[in-house]
Amino acid sequence: MLTVLGGLAEFERELIKARTQVGIKRAREAGIAFGPPLKLTKHQQAEALRMLAEEDDQGQPKYTQAAVARLFNCGQATISRLAARASA
Repeated sequence: MLTVLGGLAEFERELIKARTQVGIKRAREAGIAFGPPLKLTKHQQAEALRMLAEEDDQGQPKYTQAAVARLFNCGQATISRLAARASA
């Protein structure tokens, strides 16, 4: 009896897993983004990249990644990832 119940539970779990995968696939096709919300808007991202590209009179970067992160109230890693994606 326990073997039969265990087999039914395993079968039900596989059905749930299959339905979940179909739902995720449909959501991605519909353009739904997964994961946490972005820290910066598209406009803020463009502004941050513009600030990182600015140079002073000697050709040195005018703003560091840490300075830009403080200005936009986010982590330095967020700005670093943004810069890496922009250069790729």
